[in-house]
Amino acid sequence: MHDYYKDHQESHVDDAIRAFKSVVDRCPSHHPSRSAALSNLAVAMFTSCQAREAHLDMDEPIRLYREVLDLRPAGHPDHLFTLINFSIALLSRFRGRGCITVADADEAEELLGRSLDICPPESHEYRREWIMLQTDIIKALMWRFERQGQTQDLEDAIHYGRAATQSHPSDTNILNNLAAAMTTRFLQQGNEGDLDEAIQHHRIALQLTPEGHPDHSGFLNNLAAALSTRFHQRGDEGDLDEAIQQHRTALQLRPEGHPDRSGSLNNLATTLSTRFEQGGDGKDLDEAIQHHRTALQLRPEGHPDCSASLNHLAAALLTRFQQQGDGKDLDEAIQHHRTALQLRPEGHPDHAGSLNNLANALSTRFEKQGDGKDLDEAIQHHRTALQLRPEGHPGRSGSLNNLANALSVRFEQRGDGKDLDEAIQHHRTALQLRSVGHPDRSASLNNLATALSTQFQQQGDGKDLDEAIQHHRTALQLRPEGHPGHSGFLNNLAKALAMRFEQQHDGKDLDEAIQHHRTALQLTSKGHPNHSSFLNDLAAALLKCFEQQPDDNIIQEALQYAYVAAQFTPASPLECLKCCLEWVGVAEEHKHPSALDAYTQSLHLLDSHISTTITILSRHQIRMHFPHDLSVNAASCALRHGNICHAVELLEQGRALHWTQLARFRTTLDDLQSCDGRTAILANQFHNLSAMLNRLTDVPVAKDHSIAVVEAKAWHYRNLVEEWNKVVKEIRTLKGFSQFLLPPLFTNLQGAACKGPVIVLVASKFSCDAIIVLHTQSPIHIQLQITWEEMCDLVVKHLQNIHDPHGPDYNVFVETMGRIWKTAIFPVVQVLKRFVQKNSRIWWSPTSLFTALPLHTAGDYQPGGSVLSKLFVSSYTPSLSALVKAYKDMKMTSDVNFVAIGQAAPDLDTSFQPLQYVDPELDDIGRSLPTPPVMFTKLTSSVSTRKQALHMLQDRQWFHLSCHGKQVLNEPFKSYFAMRDGPITLLDIINANISGHEFAFLSACETAMGDLSAPDEVIHLAAGLHFMGVKSVIGTLWSVGDEVAYKLVSAYYKEFCKNGTMDCTMAAKALHGADALLAKDNVPLVERAMFIHLGI
Repeated sequence: MHDYYKDHQESHVDDAIRAFKSVVDRCPSHHPSRSAALSNLAVAMFTSCQAREAHLDMDEPIRLYREVLDLRPAGHPDHLFTLINFSIALLSRFRGRGCITVADADEAEELLGRSLDICPPESHEYRREWIMLQTDIIKALMWRFERQGQTQDLEDAIHYGRAATQSHPSDTNILNNLAAAMTTRFLQQGNEGDLDEAIQHHRIALQLTPEGHPDHSGFLNNLAAALSTRFHQRGDEGDLDEAIQQHRTALQLRPEGHPDRSGSLNNLATTLSTRFEQGGDGKDLDEAIQHHRTALQLRPEGHPDCSASLNHLAAALLTRFQQQGDGKDLDEAIQHHRTALQLRPEGHPDHAGSLNNLANALSTRFEKQGDGKDLDEAIQHHRTALQLRPEGHPGRSGSLNNLANALSVRFEQRGDGKDLDEAIQHHRTALQLRSVGHPDRSASLNNLATALSTQFQQQGDGKDLDEAIQHHRTALQLRPEGHPGHSGFLNNLAKALAMRFEQQHDGKDLDEAIQHHRTALQLTSKGHPNHSSFLNDLAAALLKCFEQQPDDNIIQEALQYAYVAAQFTPASPLECLKCCLEWVGVAEEHKHPSALDAYTQSLHLLDSHISTTITILSRHQIRMHFPHDLSVNAASCALRHGNICHAVELLEQGRALHWTQLARFRTTLDDLQSCDGRTAILANQFHNLSAMLNRLTDVPVAKDHSIAVVEAKAWHYRNLVEEWNKVVKEIRTLKGFSQFLLPPLFTNLQGAACKGPVIVLVASKFSCDAIIVLHTQSPIHIQLQITWEEMCDLVVKHLQNIHDPHGPDYNVFVETMGRIWKTAIFPVVQVLKRFVQKNSRIWWSPTSLFTALPLHTAGDYQPGGSVLSKLFVSSYTPSLSALVKAYKDMKMTSDVNFVAIGQAAPDLDTSFQPLQYVDPELDDIGRSLPTPPVMFTKLTSSVSTRKQALHMLQDRQWFHLSCHGKQVLNEPFKSYFAMRDGPITLLDIINANISGHEFAFLSACETAMGDLSAPDEVIHLAAGLHFMGVKSVIGTLWSVGDEVAYKLVSAYYKEFCKNGTMDCTMAAKALHGADALLAKDNVPLVERAMFIHLGI
């Protein structure tokens, strides 16, 4: 044991336990040395439990102490020492296992009382033991207070401590424990006199232990901790600076190898973090993190303080993330909090604290990244922590407050009033627990006020807002100027006053609000985490002022603040994006020229925000949280500013985010890889990183994976993205690569029109427009004579008609096509006639509401009227980039590997009716294809399994699918073709290798049907095939009848193959001809209008 006390190596304790057990075995009952042997073994086992924090193993040393006490009754010379050791063991088990061992604390108190009877205060014989007992009694009462929250225990501890100091005023242990108890009472009740007295006791104890005394460094540490607490209360920087100095001195007294060095590193780091939060000097924070890392190295897994070090390092990393915005700090912080929680399982005294810390970190990540799963998990952890802190527990008010804050955030995210009601109730309860004088009362007042302001915004009850303002004013009085939280409380009061101005129109409220906002901003450095939100709030208040007093200077100042907030470097892309979207709204409302810059920045930030998410499905879910019409509104803004080219660029940047991000990791740099030196190295790095990212994106997260595994993958993905971005940035420095993987410029997009004009149709709430993109000439802008509201009515009417369970009404259909012809298509046709001949090919690139309409069938179907199909051959493209890529990848080959896959009645999906014409359709295709050059394969229903069909799709560059299809609107990447034993989803297509494919005919329902809830993201089966590499695709806008599909397919392949050749660029004309043949056979327009061609 002596060796253990010297170097704290646990192996020495294990050796001692083995030796003492051997001694006990040699001392049977009634052996005179048995009590000593048992006592030594109990001490060793107790020490082992303490070192390992093995609270569940404490039963054995306690059992041994009971036996020793039986062997040492009253009168035995070692009876007193046994009582003391036994009581300490009971207290330790109570402290480690909490409320489940409440009886331990009571029994320990009874044993300590019996010990005091043996050695009264006036005893000279037992003077040392009496002091030890007083110290243990104070500790026992404090530990029980920590676990049960009974105020009487805290009062008794202070009473015992004060009484002991009167008889032994120079005993440093009593002074130290009394100071700790008084600090605790201050934290509970807020009486600053308690804290001042505690610091005084710490100073006296320190003075009584000269430098070189073994307790000197510990007393330095305790004084520093109390000074830090007082700084948090009063904001006196002198206290904080002295605390740091004392911690530095303590650290010097604990050199490498000292058992308490890790504790000093941790404490110094914590106070440095506090000073960083006050002064914003990044050096303090970096030093703090370095000390925390060093402390953690000294506390490896298995060390009793490992979980505490993990927790402290995580807190510092979280602070640095909020300052600098580096997502790696946030991910690492959450990982450390998870590990700490694992080391503090249920029953551990700090389990609730770790739950709370992890929950707070998850809430932060939600605010930065917007993943609702983080917020839900945070709330669950807060609820669990609250259950572990019942009424009377000193930490209950903190748990109530944290849970309420998280519920308020979720309300703002999802709008469930139950969350807000519960949040307000918890805030009120927390405030009751934090009576006047409590150090956290100001925080509770502020949080309750914020929740009440939110409730006012929802319900409009002025009483809520008045109460909120009153609470904000009281909270601000408790955090005067100089307090670290003063600026935040000032800003919150200002926001509430601005709200009341909107309701009551009292100019004094607005004036005061603006003044407070300005002061709050002045009190925060440019690197402060709240700087961007303060800028945004001041901008909002100035706009309210502008509405009352129109002044160009005011609007300029407001939008300048909005601009700076959107550029705030330490903020996450999500925070900047939110600021940017507010900037967009304000600039549009006031018709300010900065709107175009705001849109451009918003689209860039949206891309950056989504790109950090690992899976395609999660990216889509995140995208749904932002305005679906952002890119069309941006294009409309550019058109209103006369910048047609930029309008096309903005549309291209915003309409195909998911496909663009997928394509980035599949980009090749073959030309660079053949170079020498640094260029080739960059190309290889890009290739390797892209391959790793592509694999991570392709693999869905298994449902049975633990949260830790999922987060580790996400962390790895974000790190790879960061490395990939660095390589891409360096590639852009190479000659000819300055635009590498940047949003394409209009000059690059014009290539889409090399075989005919592309007409981009823009439907925005601000305007409806057409842009004709020509190959070598300037684009042409046409303002359409239809409004957004009229477009909405038209589209609703069309969708209701085609989805009517009794079948679509022909008259309604042609009426709709006539309306869109007159207001949108005919004005375009009039211009097109100046550039292209009749029966030429044209391409439509519809956006927003236009994506729901069969534009190729537009026309005046009255006698003598014009229709589009009689003038031009129409194709579609989901984006100009996709068309440019298809032309670029054109390869002429004499061989045509063609597969026709049919599935009439899938086994696993009984919701579909059997298809009667699948087999005849495949047979007709086989008869129509010219052989040679076609090598034809047919998969009939009996063999078209998911696996076999996918294999053939990848292996054959030409394919035809005849089966059921389904667009899954709420999860479009799960849209599918129904095979015999399961679906081929859009995700399967994305993960397949079809980059060199020529042609696909999708004879199935809903294969080109978009989602009107997110029309700016073209996510359907046909678009997926085209984006992934199939150059020419035929799909359907809505459901098609089995017989009609068969007739059109038969007519199509006869038309397509009539010259004995196979050319995918002739697919559109073949479809055009087949449609005309069905028209001659009197197949109604509405039954065949759903077939469209995408691509070249």
